[in-house]
Amino acid sequence: MQHDHLGLPAGGNQGLGTWPRRRARMSPGAEALSQGDRRLTYAQLADRVGRWATVLAGLGVRPGDRVAWLGANDIATFEAFFATGLLGGIFVPLNTRLAAVEVRYMLGDSGASVLVLGAGVDHLVPEVRASVPVVLSAAGEHATIPAVEELLRHANPLDTEPEVSLDLPALVLYTSGTTGRPKGAVLTHGNLTWNTVNQLVQFDLHGSERSLCIAPLFHAVGLGQITLPTLLKGGRVEVVTKFDAGTILELIDRQRVTSFSCVPTMLQLMSEHPSWPLVDLSSLQNVVYGGSTVNERVARKWLDRGVRVLQGYGMTEAGPGVYMQVHEGAAEHPTSMGMPHFFTDVAHLGDDGRVTNIEPGGPGRELLIRGPHVFAGYWQRPAETHETRVDGRWFRTGDVVRSDPDGWSYVVDRVKDVIISGGENIYPAEVEAVAVAFDGVRSAAVVAIPDDRWGEVGVAFIEPYPGAQVDEAALRRHLEAQLARFKVPRVIRFVGELPRNATGKVLRVRLREQAHAATVDTRKNS
Repeated sequence: MQHDHLGLPAGGNQGLGTWPRRRARMSPGAEALSQGDRRLTYAQLADRVGRWATVLAGLGVRPGDRVAWLGANDIATFEAFFATGLLGGIFVPLNTRLAAVEVRYMLGDSGASVLVLGAGVDHLVPEVRASVPVVLSAAGEHATIPAVEELLRHANPLDTEPEVSLDLPALVLYTSGTTGRPKGAVLTHGNLTWNTVNQLVQFDLHGSERSLCIAPLFHAVGLGQITLPTLLKGGRVEVVTKFDAGTILELIDRQRVTSFSCVPTMLQLMSEHPSWPLVDLSSLQNVVYGGSTVNERVARKWLDRGVRVLQGYGMTEAGPGVYMQVHEGAAEHPTSMGMPHFFTDVAHLGDDGRVTNIEPGGPGRELLIRGPHVFAGYWQRPAETHETRVDGRWFRTGDVVRSDPDGWSYVVDRVKDVIISGGENIYPAEVEAVAVAFDGVRSAAVVAIPDDRWGEVGVAFIEPYPGAQVDEAALRRHLEAQLARFKVPRVIRFVGELPRNATGKVLRVRLREQAHAATVDTRKNS
């Protein structure tokens, strides 16, 4: 068990006080955010955030109120996020890949009073706009919805800012629930601050940093990895609206990019792009990824180009960082997730249910974490929050982790049955709940199989009612109507009966074996 560093409270922010009212003076004229041809200096960003706050306050946003964002990554996403925080409000960025019914649920669950629409969500607008009292457009493409830019023209920066303490909620990020309903993880201002500090301790970022924000901002990694640390240091962040391997490589070459974070699939797609051997990657200093382990062949391709890609381990509930590789030794430990962040305490859950030290070289056990970056709890779900705690302070990750004698650590297995596909979490129970709602489906079980591009994809085993004829195409259409496309299983297999144990529990291990065997046979015959 690691000690509590510098006497700071582990697992909370009590006693850390409030934000200082004095503003840091770095370089107001330096570029903070860029997006294509658009540039914002830190002074311009501060002015626009102040005017955004005035607009939101005029719409009734008060401390504790929720402001939702639905749209692609944009400079306006950051403006809305910072403005909401300035007012003591809670920012709720929503996954643009979800189905309308899922978005409506999150808007209702969070109780958002304002929804800001960005680009690329026209298909969702008709079905979600009635779910929130006030809807604004930050994209200029929603003709019948008030435009933020028009409101900003008539607004002055906020005169008086409310006191915002580190233990107040700043962000609600929805993570798929194992019971079929997404849960909102509440991250406080202190959680975000200490996650940023952990990043800066882990590797050097400077005011001259030129970073890319590639990961979507509705993911913890979008803000927490590289992006907020770069902004805290006074560097520049290029906001990428949509991932495209060729575009990212071109940006790295042309803008002399120094840092970015991503998921393994993105690293693979870039290394397989035709322009890969032609672009100059020599400016890159810190490339971090998480969500799953990158293929060793892909990591080697980056290393051959002089770039060490650093694997991290984390989760939304940790803001997200828990472990991270360091440059020294990363090449020798390509499948390791590194070592714990400095302001992170880690332990194992013993067989007796008690907190125990992690034994270097010992067996893998469920990882427990605590620290000032660990979330406050699930939004309006005290019982589920309580279930994740041990001794009231330690968060159960659900992942089995072991540590080598040299301190480098590895994820052995997942206690939960989560499928990670292209960096996105897919929880089988959520998919299964939708499948069994289809006529003729008696039971369903979803497991993962390896995929060269996405890491993992889902396979659904469907047990129809006796005598029922379930049409696969119709079932797939049903799933696509209720779920984000990435959650829809790649393969659907019909079985007479799902394998179960004596208590009726589905034997997922046996299904995984069947799915893997079928995959191997298919590859042999292809």
